[in-house]
Amino acid sequence: MTKQKLLFIYLRTGGGHLAPARSVADYINKYKNQEAETLLIDGFEKTKWFSRFIIEDGYRHLQIKAKWFYEFLYATHKLKFISHISAFLVSINITKYLRELFCGYQPDKIVIFHFFLIKPVYSTLKKLKKEIPVITVVTDPFTAHPLWFLRRDQNFILFSEKLKQSCTADGIHENNLNVFPFILGEKFSSLPSEEVILFFRKKYVIEKQNVLLILGGGDGIPKGVKILKRMLKSNIGFSIIIVCGKNKRLFKQASRLKNEITGKDLMVFGFVDIVYELLCLSDIVITKCGASTFMEILVCGKIPVVNSYIWEQEKGNVDFIIENQLGVYEKRVRKLPGVVENLFDSKVLLDSYKKNIFNAGLENGTVKVAEFICKF
Repeated sequence: MTKQKLLFIYLRTGGGHLAPARSVADYINKYKNQEAETLLIDGFEKTKWFSRFIIEDGYRHLQIKAKWFYEFLYATHKLKFISHISAFLVSINITKYLRELFCGYQPDKIVIFHFFLIKPVYSTLKKLKKEIPVITVVTDPFTAHPLWFLRRDQNFILFSEKLKQSCTADGIHENNLNVFPFILGEKFSSLPSEEVILFFRKKYVIEKQNVLLILGGGDGIPKGVKILKRMLKSNIGFSIIIVCGKNKRLFKQASRLKNEITGKDLMVFGFVDIVYELLCLSDIVITKCGASTFMEILVCGKIPVVNSYIWEQEKGNVDFIIENQLGVYEKRVRKLPGVVENLFDSKVLLDSYKKNIFNAGLENGTVKVAEFICKF
């Protein structure tokens, strides 16, 4: 039997696009390798450095230093003519590489994991007169960026009935909308057992009963230093772990605080691949509300305390947490110590959140999405 050749294309604008692409590709390569092979490609692989800087680094810097401006750009892209202009400007920097890629690899199917890739993929296929099935994975689970839906006749993979309803209300045919659980790494396929939690507690020498994790994704958490200082000033009786990601400034400041304090249980990490382990041994997680991050927290059965999110793109994530009583939203940094202490002090409250998370029935959608793509 001839193997299917699956081309997965993503962009490195945050980790929310690469992570699901990699998870599905890893599953297919591990469990479906007799019938399919995958090629995972960065759409900007051969793009000029300036374009990469504008899209990738620009996104990262706006998220950290000027979130209000990113939110402004998001709002303006609800105007279709602006969305079309942005899509065109990105497209002209990618189409040459995509042409070489499609002709060289000869994929049987193409799976898109970023909205900026939609226009160049379809325009390149049209110029080459190739009819290759295309699937677009909308990585925003509840409130998606308008650029995902400029082209309505796509085959979409969505991660919530709420977003499906929004799409059908906007005129997209229901047959083009396929809903699955959110895609996560293989480790996030079940709640960690007590044995697993105990193992990681011993591995990282966690002696206190309760553990707070401060986690914000690959680029760290906004206001990370302020949050950490507030937590250290409180009369805490729990361990604190902070993951700074690629934010070198945050890592230096957090490390300096660790060296200055006494009698406080603090661990500082930079960009690491042990997030699953840290989530397993934690109880409460102060976080921003990126899709992959908050889903990983919930699937591990931990309680998210959301301090920031991107309006309007991540608002649906926050609404999902609040409406289902799965965690807490508190944007005021000065209030965070009180929120955390209240949760740790009240076993009834802590257990009620954990029960709600368990009853939500969240699951890892990687297997179902991978099977769908292979059979599509």
